[in-house]
Parts: sequence; structure tokens; C-alpha cells
Amino acid sequence: MVILFNPNATRPRNRRFPLSVLALAAVLEGREDYAVVDGNLDPHPAETIATFLREEPVELLAVTVMPGPQTRSAVETCRELHARFPQAPIAWGGYFPSNYTEAALNARYVDFAVRGQGEVTLLELLEAIRGKRDLETILGLSYKDGQGNHRHNPERPLRPLDDSPWYPYHRIPAEKYLLPTFLGRRTAVHQASIGCPFRCNFCGVVTFSGSREKMESPARTEAILRHLARSYGVDAVQFYDNNFFLREDHARELADRLAPLKLRWWCEARTDIMMRYSDATLESIRRAGCAMIFFGAESGSNEILREMNKDLKAEDTLALASRIRRFGIIPEFSIIFGNPKDPEGDTRECFRFIRKLKRLNPDAEIVVEHYTPVPQRHRMYGDVEDQIQFPATPDEWATERWQR
Repeated sequence: MVILFNPNATRPRNRRFPLSVLALAAVLEGREDYAVVDGNLDPHPAETIATFLREEPVELLAVTVMPGPQTRSAVETCRELHARFPQAPIAWGGYFPSNYTEAALNARYVDFAVRGQGEVTLLELLEAIRGKRDLETILGLSYKDGQGNHRHNPERPLRPLDDSPWYPYHRIPAEKYLLPTFLGRRTAVHQASIGCPFRCNFCGVVTFSGSREKMESPARTEAILRHLARSYGVDAVQFYDNNFFLREDHARELADRLAPLKLRWWCEARTDIMMRYSDATLESIRRAGCAMIFFGAESGSNEILREMNKDLKAEDTLALASRIRRFGIIPEFSIIFGNPKDPEGDTRECFRFIRKLKRLNPDAEIVVEHYTPVPQRHRMYGDVEDQIQFPATPDEWATERWQR
């Protein structure tokens, strides 16, 4: 048996489908015995998992871990379960082990770290646990050898989403996830692509996907959302893609397919890509039910954007803010305050930029973030990382200092 565990990461009112463990469940469905335990739903996940470990021959506890609040939940639960059931193998997957692999393996309670897309890695890891495959042959896997040394296998290429089965929504209590939002009464979440082809150096997606993106076919996206609408009464969707729009022909076909479903939806995109789209395409996106798009504007300084490897100009964001207003789609812009080279000056510049955006589009929503240094594949702001001692274990990452 395999237990798929999604540690608590949010408040009950913000609970959504646990897509990461559903992706794993999809490849296990019909071939392995498994259970999904969601800490956003189950108030006592450690006890639920402990019951399985006592009563079932559990071969693996597979845990999805995102940096932030979910790390704290994962640490608390896995540390307790390892103390009570030290022979139960535990694998961490998701953004935390993909970005902080060494830290993950430094934990006594983590046996395996799955980097990047994990569905096939999970299946091959089960084969290895059963003695049918060598660990060193599994792409995307990091692990501890017999001497406790950390071993890191080569990266696993991204797999097209259309090659994977649909999520087994029937294996979770769907009603408890379809909650009201500003979009509708029964809001689902869906991911119609994986990865992102850009290289923003503050973003964990770059390490996770290697600046690559695989798009789900518009036909598959339509079919899945039609199923959710018919079977579960879904009337709104939040797309959790890191970059929802890329090719204009793909966006136009997808919009044409979504329009008959009459869903209201939200997604994330880049301002420069949207500025390249024709008015006809933007109008089709609006007709398809798009109510709001989140854009990573980050800064009004082109110098800062260059340092971020954003491959974007502030002028793109200003132009998009003005243009998209004509189509009735609300833009949501994230702004990062506190560039460590000149935090006070950067803060003043960010406020000036926000005022420009609001003058161009009073309906624009602003999401304020603040710069927090974390380890990067490519150093973000010169030698700032050399001045900071980063955590070496998940337990340290879960402390108040790094959770703030």
C-alpha cells in the first residue's frame, strides 16, 4: 500500500483539490492499493496515517512539500511518524525537495527526495523498494546510500500531461473542496500545463522544470472541466498553471473550447506574452469566462527586472494594464518590495509604479510581496547569499525565523 500525504498548508476556507497527490494517485489508480490523506481536510493526519501503518503493509509514505507553512506541517507529521514507525520509508516530493534537496535528505525522517515531476519516479521507486530495480537507475531521484551518503540521479525530463491519466476525483470527498470564491459558488482548481519556459531567478519553478513547459491539449482541458461541471456542479475554476498562456493559437483554441462551458476563471500569465496577442484573441479569452489574470510585474525598475532575469520591461506591464481594461478582464499585479541593494529607494520606486498602474487601470489589483533571500540556482543579487547562513534541514526551515 502507498499513502499519499498532502500536509496542511492553508485555512479550511481556502482548501482546494490536492492536485499534487491526485497526480500521483492517477498513475497508481487500478494498479496499486493507495490512500490519500489531506492535512487541509483531516485535523489529525498523523493519527490517520499511523492507523494505516499499524493495520496495512504500507510500502511507502509519499509526501508533497511546498516551502512555507506546508514545510512546518510536513516536518511535524513526518518526524512523529518516523519516531513511531522507523521502518516505514518516507519520500518527499514537490517544490521543497526539488529546490532544497540536500536539506530534505539531511532529515532523519526523509529517505528519498523526488525532484521535479514525480509520477513516473514514484512508480519506479516502488519497483526499487520491491527489489525489482536499482535506485541509481531512477531519474529525478535523490536518496541516501547504505553509508548515508547523498546520491543524486540525473534529472527527469518533463512528461506531457496528455500522457498521464485523469485525476481520480472519486477517491476524495470532492464536495469538501468545491467552495465559494469571488469567481463562483463551486470553485475547482485545475492545472493545464506544468513548468514555465522563463528563467526568473527568484522562482522555484525554474529548478523544478528547468525552464521548460508542457501544455495540456485544449481538448483534454475542455473534457476534464466539462466532467467537473457535469459531475460535481463546478461553476468556476482557478488555473494553477505557472504560466497559463504561451502560444496564441493554443490560447485561442482553448478559449473557444471553454466558452460553451460558461465557467468563470482565473489564471496566471506574463504581460509581454499577452501584449503580443491580437484584440480578437483577448476578446475570445474574455468570452470564455476569464475574469482575472495574475501577472508577475515584480518591479517598476528595468534594472531590477534584469537582475531578476525577468526578461520583461516595466513598460510592458504599464501597457498591459491600460490595454486589458478594454476587455473587462481584471489584472492582478504582484510587486516585490525591498531590493537589498537599496531597500528604501526600491520601496519608494515600487509605490510610484503602483500609482502609475492604478491611474491606467483603477480596477487593477495589487499583490504586495517583500524580498526574502533564499538559496538560488543562480545568485540573484550579487553576493547577498554569501552573507546569509541558510538552513541545512527541514526542521530549521520550519522555525519561526524562516516561516515569517
